[in-house]
Amino acid sequence: MSQPDPEGEPMIERRRVTDWWSTAVTEIHPGVIRLRGYPVEQLVGRITFAEQIWLMLRGELPTPVQGRLLEAALVAAVDHGPQAPSIAAARMAATCGVGLNSAVATGAGLLGDVHGGAGQQCMEVLARVVGGEDAGAVVADFRARRAYVPGFGHRFHPRDPRRDPLLALVGEAVERGEVPGHALAAGLAVEAALAEGRARPVPMNIDGATAIIYAELGFPPELGRGLFVLSRSVGILAHAWEETSSGSRIKGPIPRPLLAGYHGPPERDLPADR
Repeated sequence: MSQPDPEGEPMIERRRVTDWWSTAVTEIHPGVIRLRGYPVEQLVGRITFAEQIWLMLRGELPTPVQGRLLEAALVAAVDHGPQAPSIAAARMAATCGVGLNSAVATGAGLLGDVHGGAGQQCMEVLARVVGGEDAGAVVADFRARRAYVPGFGHRFHPRDPRRDPLLALVGEAVERGEVPGHALAAGLAVEAALAEGRARPVPMNIDGATAIIYAELGFPPELGRGLFVLSRSVGILAHAWEETSSGSRIKGPIPRPLLAGYHGPPERDLPADR
């Protein structure tokens, strides 16, 4: 027979219930909050938000370099303007009076494989090259399937302005021996393979640059996407709040004087015998 705990409940039976949601992330008791073992009051004001993210995901505090690289990647990817589908959807939702939380959820919910998944997909490509595949062969594989290589090229920018500062930070960390440099070398090799035989190069974009950082920091591809969603949610929140503050109501994808184009059948009458 199990011994009762101080509250008079059989310990074995109680643990069977409480372990249903057992976690190594957070411990709470009345007046106590510990995150990965650290009392929250010791973390407040002493670590950055990026360091807190690392702690929650990885279980330990990052080194200064790890924290700096993670923060740089998160800062760089927060927004890319109101034309991005996730931002536009959040702004439209905000004008429908659904509340800020629902507007942000609307935008974040659009970050899937096509819009928002390129970073994770690029991390998977980098892993192939780091694992021994030739970068040129990987590029040839994508070209044979008439598919874009994720993380490279941009519809708006001839050269993504976020690429160089992010890769410079990684390069400095590699030179100091603080990250291995395998993902950086793989990304640059893919970039060079994409440029072969072209008059204009195809430099990596924000997805490629952050994919390199997350891979160098040891995050799995799935968490790479999660970190992008976390970063981009900042921009979604800012745009949703701006639209909420504008007072607009039920704002659609095009200005009100304009109507969506139509390419269906011309006007026709329903037959009289119907």
